[in-house]
Amino acid sequence: MIEYIKGEIVELTPARMVLECAGIGYELNISLNTYTFYNGKPNGKIYVYEVIREDAHLLFGFANPEERELFLMLTSVSGVGPNTARMILSSLSPAELVRVIDDKDETALTSVKGIGLKTAQRILVDLKNKVKPIEGMAAAGAIRSSATDTAVAEEAVSALVMLGFQKAASQKAVRTILKGSPALAVEQVIKTALRML
Repeated sequence: MIEYIKGEIVELTPARMVLECAGIGYELNISLNTYTFYNGKPNGKIYVYEVIREDAHLLFGFANPEERELFLMLTSVSGVGPNTARMILSSLSPAELVRVIDDKDETALTSVKGIGLKTAQRILVDLKNKVKPIEGMAAAGAIRSSATDTAVAEEAVSALVMLGFQKAASQKAVRTILKGSPALAVEQVIKTALRML
């Protein structure tokens, strides 16, 4: 129904964006890759997929049509819902996901929270002939955040909690990651934590 929304980025976190267009603020659930793409930008054009459920109307936003297409392919697989698809796209960039499917890499998929071996195998079987290599897509994490260590930690924990992880476990994982690599950008901290939790 909605192809894209173009407007001012009012709020941006690693899991959520509020985009104002014509005086209306649209809340969009986004992946870490989309966050990386829009981080530091005042305006944006975000591609949208609308999920209408009995109890909620949700908007999922994507930096480009290719990421949205991968999201739709993932949600077409039995047992993969919108939040699981977003989790996969937060753990792997679209280009990495295409490579994982091409290489039939079960291990990479099972490293994503909520993806067991059977679901990983189903994704690989269902999507093996559907995905095509994505040219020109940068890997996530290419943009460095200028935030301080404390702000990075707080933002990473907040994003992990929004993605459904417990706060205490998220804080512990983020502390461990930043202790070992204090210069990591928030996107990289979250990606590493997604593999740990």
